[in-house]
Amino acid sequence: MSEALLLAKTEESLLELGLKKAASILPASLEWAAGKQATYVEFLSRLLEAETEERFNRYLHTRLSLAHFPYHKTLADFDFTFQPSIDERQIRELAQLSFVEERNNVILLGPPGVGKTHLAVALGMEALQNRMSVYFVTMQRLVADLRKTHQEGRLEKRLKVYIQPKLLICDEVGYLPLDALDAANFFRLVSERYEQGAMIITSNTSFTNWGTMFGDQVLASALLDRLLHHATTVNIRGNSYRMKDKLKAGVTHALRETSYLMSSTLSSSKNHEGK
Repeated sequence: MSEALLLAKTEESLLELGLKKAASILPASLEWAAGKQATYVEFLSRLLEAETEERFNRYLHTRLSLAHFPYHKTLADFDFTFQPSIDERQIRELAQLSFVEERNNVILLGPPGVGKTHLAVALGMEALQNRMSVYFVTMQRLVADLRKTHQEGRLEKRLKVYIQPKLLICDEVGYLPLDALDAANFFRLVSERYEQGAMIITSNTSFTNWGTMFGDQVLASALLDRLLHHATTVNIRGNSYRMKDKLKAGVTHALRETSYLMSSTLSSSKNHEGK
């Protein structure tokens, strides 16, 4: 059998085994092996590494789509210098994901725009990179979904969507008050996940006001008891990231105005002295 025919047959066998990436780089890998005088093991390792990386990238792409993140941001994109109230070491430690393995919770508290959602997404991205299932949902979308399926008699089945992921991220808790049904459904979800799966919750509402938010102080207390039993709470105090560029623009504009006024004053003073 000629070398060309043997190469074609090998590529076909790789394709039949589902090793598409290995098949596509086989000719180039053979040239590399010949040029480097690589061993058989080195050659095989090169093929398998490329195939493994390609499969992981496909897996990650699919999982990112299923996670429903509002955007894809990592901790590398987060400006810790803009929010000095955040303990960067604590966030880096959370990114090691032991809280997910231990089925604990992370609560990110702070006013709008301080980076709560960014941090939640970044931790979720880390989890996906480590092959952990993640689902992101806003509180408004979550309670609307559970209310609809409750009314249609499908709540039990729908709850599994939010119970099964190793990490559930619930964003914007507290932005809108809840009626009795929505509060009860959310409590049911938290109870089902208690010590069974990790949660990240972002909220602009302090725990003391959750009774008002849920319209039931007893239910809110029971809910917080479950959420906070195994939880890390991160309080963020600072300016809004959304205002960051505007603040910079405002400072720049003010400096230009000051520079212009000083220049005009000096020019007027010199003209006056010349006279």
